[in-house]
Amino acid sequence: MIKSFRQRGLEKFFRTGSKAGIQPKHASKLRLQLFALDNARQAADMNAPGWKLHPLAGELKDHWAVSVSGNWRLTFKFEDEDAVLVDYRDYH
Repeated sequence: MIKSFRQRGLEKFFRTGSKAGIQPKHASKLRLQLFALDNARQAADMNAPGWKLHPLAGELKDHWAVSVSGNWRLTFKFEDEDAVLVDYRDYH
C-alpha cells in the first residue's frame, strides 16, 4: 500500500485523478503504475515488462524506480510491505 508521497501533484492525481501536478500525457501510465504500486508488497512486484525496474544509488540508495516516459521516473522505497516517499521526477 502507498503510505506517503514526496510529490504533491502525484498524490493529488492518485487520490482525485487531477492532472494538475503531472504531465497529462503520462496520466494513463502513471495511473497503472500507481495502482500496481498500491498493491505491491515488495519492489520486485513492480517488475512489469517495459517498466525497467531498477535500484537507485547515491542519495536515493534503497529507493527503486520504474520508467514512465523518456527521463521521467516513478521512484519509491519500501518499508515493510508499504511503498513510501513515492515521487515523480525527471532525474537524469
